[in-house]
Amino acid sequence: MWEAYKKGFKAWLQLEKSLSDNSVESYLRDVEKLTEYMQASANMKSPAEVELKDLQHFLKWVNELGMTATSQARIISGIRSFYKYCLMEQITNTDPSALLEAPKTRRKLPDVLNLDEIENMLSKIDLSTPEGNRNKAILETMYSCGLRVSEVVNLRISCLYLDVGFIKVIGKGDKERLVPIGSDATKYIKLYKDTVRVHQEVKKGNDDILFLNRRGAKLSRVMIFYIIKDLAGKAGIQKEVSPHTFRHSFATHLVEGGADLRAVQEMLGHESITTTEIYTHMDRDFLRSTLQQFHPAFKK
Repeated sequence: MWEAYKKGFKAWLQLEKSLSDNSVESYLRDVEKLTEYMQASANMKSPAEVELKDLQHFLKWVNELGMTATSQARIISGIRSFYKYCLMEQITNTDPSALLEAPKTRRKLPDVLNLDEIENMLSKIDLSTPEGNRNKAILETMYSCGLRVSEVVNLRISCLYLDVGFIKVIGKGDKERLVPIGSDATKYIKLYKDTVRVHQEVKKGNDDILFLNRRGAKLSRVMIFYIIKDLAGKAGIQKEVSPHTFRHSFATHLVEGGADLRAVQEMLGHESITTTEIYTHMDRDFLRSTLQQFHPAFKK
């Protein structure tokens, strides 16, 4: 009996919320888990019959399956969205998920590279090779603009407005944003475009993709990961470095420099300011270490 509700929920997520296919599938999986639980406990109810205590028992079941607090919080988010849809469509009169408490998740602060470490990594790129020129342009762009790895591999030539110092980025849920781009990144993109890419045979359908592999096709996200891992190794960096590290470093350096949190949110393409607020925690650590290093009252 839940199939019709799931179908309606899927259409609502796609049409009303304009979510990506991956996000829609995640939300549907969360509702699927709830129906799985009801079947397993021989307590199948319609959405209108489900009560808060049912959802609390469901959470206990999910917890016993060994799911992390983060996974549990994500499932609750999916269930809440489902009930928001049910209320709007008048499938239910009340929202049993309203008082459902998510487990506390401690946000693990990711490793951040300082400017010297980033410059050290960039200096290890071999600029005498076509791939080296491309990689230099990729990493300069990632650090200059704080791009997600998916955003850099999908970056289009038609989205470059280098003459006015901006690029158009297509982020999560196909949301577009304009991001300022620095002079170094601009220089290396132009160099790559005019001296490397221009000589490549481009695979059909990739004409507008900026960064290409040797076969003239779009780079994979895994490839970016390997490039960055390799350079971190060559630079002797012991931290856990991934493509996301560049995005975190971009944001942290902005916040440390006193940038407005709303401006950082805009540039990162975060839907919620709370996602951006993680960088204020990092900033507090930075402030504390600065005080300990330089303030007489903190010196032992």
